[in-house]
Amino acid sequence: NVEQIELGRHTMDVWYFSPLPPEFAGHKKLYFCEYDLAYFVSRDDLMRHVQKVRIQHPPGNEIYRNNGVSMWELDGDESNDFCRNLCSLAKMFLDHKSVDCCINDFMFYVMTEVDERGAHVCGYFSKEKNPQRKNNLSCILCIPAYQRRGYGKFLVSFSYELSKIENQVGTPEKPLSDMGQVTYESHWARAICGILKTHQGPLSVKNISDMTMFTESDIIDTLKRLDLIKYVKGQPVLSAPMDVLDEHLRKAGSAGLPVDPRKIVWTPHPSQVMNPLTLTR
Repeated sequence: NVEQIELGRHTMDVWYFSPLPPEFAGHKKLYFCEYDLAYFVSRDDLMRHVQKVRIQHPPGNEIYRNNGVSMWELDGDESNDFCRNLCSLAKMFLDHKSVDCCINDFMFYVMTEVDERGAHVCGYFSKEKNPQRKNNLSCILCIPAYQRRGYGKFLVSFSYELSKIENQVGTPEKPLSDMGQVTYESHWARAICGILKTHQGPLSVKNISDMTMFTESDIIDTLKRLDLIKYVKGQPVLSAPMDVLDEHLRKAGSAGLPVDPRKIVWTPHPSQVMNPLTLTR
């Protein structure tokens, strides 16, 4: 199968098999347009394509920009070609990624670095328009050439900032990839331990959920994993000494690139807004 791809200024080795149309069979390297993610078997084909490209950014709405980083919201139904290309690219770096799902059922949130040449895709996460559970994220990828810059943590944080705007708790779709599991566990630990360390007065799991939009089950699982719940006479009691919290925060690492919620300009997709009738039950 394909062994390498070229995306903009970056050449990357492919990690996993990605099903591609038959005309790409037998080619060891593909060339991706960094603006619409169309892919080709030669650089000459790519150059001819790039000369016809009219926009130098993803074909959606820019909902965030700060310090040279932008987020774009794309409807899989309206930007089908781009989103399908994005999924084919993502499958090359995600073992359990499915490319057979209906693109139309998802919203895509694409992260780009912006410079004088345009907006360059460096990661994304997707989200079901009508999630059956409380999933606020379906798939997440930071393209390898852009890893170790805090972008994966940024995408996770951004998904929860959207949940805060929606005023709905959220959790990623399970199972998570190995890298996704590590990223989320450190994110949950960092946020929860930070609250435990600074909060004054009584604190419940529901309080933490209201502050973070984490589901209560994710909070409880994190507290158990960090061994912050003890049992006294059969009753669960929160045990969070400061030195223990400091150690967990150290192990969780940095928060990555921070999200400035004030820079988000976004309203939920109509399909993601809770039906007002459910509020009267």
